[in-house]
Amino acid sequence: MISVVLFAASTFAQVKYSNEFLTIGVGARAHGLANAMVAHVGDVSAGYWNPAGLTQIEVPFQISAMHAEWFAGIAKYDYLSFAKRLKGDNNSAIGISVIRLGIDNIPNTLNLFEPDGSINYDNISTFSAADYAVLISYARDIKIKDKTLSLGGNAKVIRRVIGSFGNAWGFGIDAGAQYRAGTWSFGIMARDITSTFNAWSFSLTDSEKAIFEITNNVIPKSTVEITLPRFIFGVAKLFEFKKKFSLLTTLDFDLTTDGQRNVLISSKAFNIDPHLGIEAGYRSFIFLRAGIGYFQRALDDIDGSTEILTFQPNFGVGLKFGSLHVDYAMTNLGNVSQTLYSHVFSLTLDLKNKKKKI
Repeated sequence: MISVVLFAASTFAQVKYSNEFLTIGVGARAHGLANAMVAHVGDVSAGYWNPAGLTQIEVPFQISAMHAEWFAGIAKYDYLSFAKRLKGDNNSAIGISVIRLGIDNIPNTLNLFEPDGSINYDNISTFSAADYAVLISYARDIKIKDKTLSLGGNAKVIRRVIGSFGNAWGFGIDAGAQYRAGTWSFGIMARDITSTFNAWSFSLTDSEKAIFEITNNVIPKSTVEITLPRFIFGVAKLFEFKKKFSLLTTLDFDLTTDGQRNVLISSKAFNIDPHLGIEAGYRSFIFLRAGIGYFQRALDDIDGSTEILTFQPNFGVGLKFGSLHVDYAMTNLGNVSQTLYSHVFSLTLDLKNKKKKI
């Protein structure tokens, strides 16, 4: 449902799927766990998942990068992040994350036809449609006896571009917390806690507007999209066996209140979308991961009369070579019955301060 309110000569629109590219997730480890990360994340990717987790980084600096391609390489999804523990203060950390989702080399055929009606292929140009986000994060620990409460937040800037035709700037704030007690950890992440605003502006020439009218396309107008808050609750439990084997179980619940969605628990008042992940590790060297999430109701493929419940299975593996973490995940981008998969790779590097010579 989209509700539009006119105010001060501008259009404000509450859009259910505004900035949806920021819900995809970053890091191959997270994708292997079906994005169940809020409670236990403790590396540089916490800047995205839950900034409170940045305080768990055990090295002075950490860098991570990810690349994924969707739909036979048509869409490209990239992520780069950096985090640092603050000098002289082991209880706090900062980070910065950059995300891009884009489709490049889109043909622009608005000027394909000459005024006399002939076709001129030399008039075809290309453009990109891309979404960018920059997240600046801060986190701090608060000791409570033998337990730890971590608090963190993001200030984010969003840039969305559609060639030279339209662009938008957006601003928002996220807040997160983690509570760790022994092998248990709990987390909450409030995305767009202040609501995030995207201000769109469009610039079309008179000839381009005329082509839009002739082809019965709507001429876009400047609008402001409003993204309402999303709350994610998580819990995780770590099991260790003889200091060789480890087993992490994690569960997240996404709670949205922006209208009915096709998720496991769906209503007009609120929606709950669960994600479950399991990670088995050996000597902190190799990790095997599996996760399920994105439960949806759909009609069967036989006669379309029976409703079935579908879900997205994910698998992944991780290796740690000293300061280098290498992660891979295979995710199903479509219905579970389809064979459309995406391969996600990410690298994380631990950086230590140089030792001073005496």
